[in-house]
Amino acid sequence: MRHVQKQLYTLAASLLLTTAMSLTTTAHAAAQPDWHWVSSWGSAQQIPEPENMLPAANWRDASLRQIVHVSLGGSRVRVRFSNVFGSTPLFIDSASLARAIAPGKTDIDTETLQALKFSGRSSVMIPAGSEYYSDAVNLQHAPASDLAISMYFKGEPVRQTSHPGSRANSFFTKGNRILDPIWQDAGKVAHWYQIADIEVQAPRNTGAVVAIGDSITDGHGATTDGNNRWPDLLSARLMKEGLPAMAVLNAGIGGGRMLRDGTGPNLASRFDRDVILRSGVTHAIIMIGVNDLGGQHRNGDDIPEARKKMMDDLFTAHRQLVERAHAHGICVIGATITPYTGSDYYRPGLNNEEDRQAVNAWIRNSGVFDAVADFDAAIRDPAQAEYIRKDYHNGDFLHPSPAGFLAMANAVPLPALQKCEIGR
Repeated sequence: MRHVQKQLYTLAASLLLTTAMSLTTTAHAAAQPDWHWVSSWGSAQQIPEPENMLPAANWRDASLRQIVHVSLGGSRVRVRFSNVFGSTPLFIDSASLARAIAPGKTDIDTETLQALKFSGRSSVMIPAGSEYYSDAVNLQHAPASDLAISMYFKGEPVRQTSHPGSRANSFFTKGNRILDPIWQDAGKVAHWYQIADIEVQAPRNTGAVVAIGDSITDGHGATTDGNNRWPDLLSARLMKEGLPAMAVLNAGIGGGRMLRDGTGPNLASRFDRDVILRSGVTHAIIMIGVNDLGGQHRNGDDIPEARKKMMDDLFTAHRQLVERAHAHGICVIGATITPYTGSDYYRPGLNNEEDRQAVNAWIRNSGVFDAVADFDAAIRDPAQAEYIRKDYHNGDFLHPSPAGFLAMANAVPLPALQKCEIGR
């Protein structure tokens, strides 16, 4: 009997201990927010044109410091380096991350300086066609901070992966200078190389919206180092409105088209990499079509049959992208094509303008998108709808001015970014 009582006592004590441990674990888990990685800054990758390549001499025994404007604040970050268009492995011999003192300057805050590692090592080989994360580091920073990514290379990549339309100055100098606070002798170039994202650990309910499109999204017409492209201004608007934190990423490529490669890969082919596969993405804003329609007109291939086929192909492509995004729980905002009559680049005719209006009517009324950002209505001239308002373009009748970018940012429907019922 005593033996049985002892067994029962032991079992009861064990159950009490297990229950206590379970309650303690549950309480600890409840006290810890559920975190995930969210891309806070990012750019779209392409093979740079010859005039936008960094000369080989600036890679050999040289350091490269690139300044980027992140949208989220945080304390735990990592960097995604890209060799997605490389034809051979990319060798990064060392790298660092720090808060930049200001855009357009090499100076960094040394109290925030962190050497980056890759699986604990200071150097890394990134295979051709691949992208690698750095190990995570602690770097406290506020929303809308400027961060400096510094890299040291012993030799140049055989084929560069780049974002030529950075609208931000990067700096290069000889030797391994990635830990130096100031590069007084540095050269500069307004392009980014071999960098794709900066990610931050954020609460699970923090998401990101990717603005994907052509040079209008990329920021042609914005101020170099001014961070006044329309996605930048949308991010500032979200913070000004006091809305829940949300990252805003720019995946525009100058000259980009939906259906054909241009200065970079066509949008349909890069949608997965630039939107779906990015960490924490919950929304996408798609603005594309100026170069598809304008290129057809400029090439003289705008007979009625070709024009109809072009529009049918655009509609199909949009449907495909929306379906793919929805399969990953991503809401899609369709953006109307802004006017470009008067542009010397495309010199659109009446038929070309008719097609633009038809595409915009489809974007507004087809029901394919979860919401619509009517950029056309936001910046067109009220008296001449085929033109951008005079003070809203940069002088070429095609690309918005900073004031035009602000009007576009203000045209994004904020309720669709806060709550979005996929497929409506």
